[in-house]
Amino acid sequence: MSLRKGISSAQRAFEEMTSIHPIFWHEEGIVILDQRALPSTEKYITCKTVAEVCEAIKNLSIRGAPAIGIAAAMAIALGFKEASVSSKDEARLLFQEIRNEVQKTRPTARNLFWAIERMEAAFNSSIAGEFDLPKIKETLAKKAQSMLEEDVRINMAIGRHGQSLIGDSCRILTHCNAGALATGGFGTALGVIRAAWKQGKKLHVFVDETRPVLQGMRLTAWELKREGIPLTIICDSAAGWFMSRGEIDLIICGADRIAANGDTANKIGTYSLAVLARAHGIPFYIAAPISTIDTSIPEGAKIVIEERGEEEVVCLNGQMSAPAGVKVANPAFDITPAYLISAIITERGVLYPPYGEAIQKILLERDLCNAETAPF
Repeated sequence: MSLRKGISSAQRAFEEMTSIHPIFWHEEGIVILDQRALPSTEKYITCKTVAEVCEAIKNLSIRGAPAIGIAAAMAIALGFKEASVSSKDEARLLFQEIRNEVQKTRPTARNLFWAIERMEAAFNSSIAGEFDLPKIKETLAKKAQSMLEEDVRINMAIGRHGQSLIGDSCRILTHCNAGALATGGFGTALGVIRAAWKQGKKLHVFVDETRPVLQGMRLTAWELKREGIPLTIICDSAAGWFMSRGEIDLIICGADRIAANGDTANKIGTYSLAVLARAHGIPFYIAAPISTIDTSIPEGAKIVIEERGEEEVVCLNGQMSAPAGVKVANPAFDITPAYLISAIITERGVLYPPYGEAIQKILLERDLCNAETAPF
């Protein structure tokens, strides 16, 4: 596509690490692979304003906790790109305005707020001395781009650690999309599967359709087919049947937020799979970067669950599929209790219960190693 002409040579070198580019910084704006159009059309949209990036997050043009975080960081950098503020106070006010707009887009994904916090730290550092607007712009743009590149490296580390849990000839069930499209370009849960495949392991992936927006059937299947990984799409309601027949060896999902005790928020339907996995003696894994862990939230019950519009549930292909006027509930996520999770795969290793202790330990190790310069 012609937009590729507007990226730097450094970014080109980075993008050779992955073949799917859901988001990237461009001289014309933030370019996003529109996931609403997949799998039939591979279409890119260019967001030239903060408002356009926020709308892309809200309408699911870009989705997945890590990808949302990257989009949030780039939105802040974009907001300053054409700014003409003339003092530190004006710059602080602008940052606050952008932050407030971005953080209202989707409440459940921890990575969005984590990204804003990191951009705020970079912003505060850039105004520590004399006011220098070009320096602020450059600092924010570089920070956003570095977070994209870091995310791919972290995802690859998650894949390396997680693939050890996958045996040869393994039959895997996954839910929603936690692949390259949901991240900077490699994937968390799907990154583990991708890493095992690259190790030469024979795999077969069962892909939940993932109602109501069909991220599994549209997006995960698209990624797997693109890589030549064998797959079978199943209805969400068929998962228990395949488990009962002994056709699933393990389940692996991503996460949008992990509480301090290991309780995990992920796409609606994840909790049901975890319960079924326990009933059938099947390992249930979560793959997510440490940035998804929110130690300010002690347990899953405290996680805010996004409620999305009713049209996602009752409208199919633009047509109403339910009686007019009926009540519709559409929670985007559910909470899987920590006791149902066999392990949590992170860029720093695989965590096992008790998760409260394991999380505290791994975060302490990260802080001691300075996560900014050594993310894994």
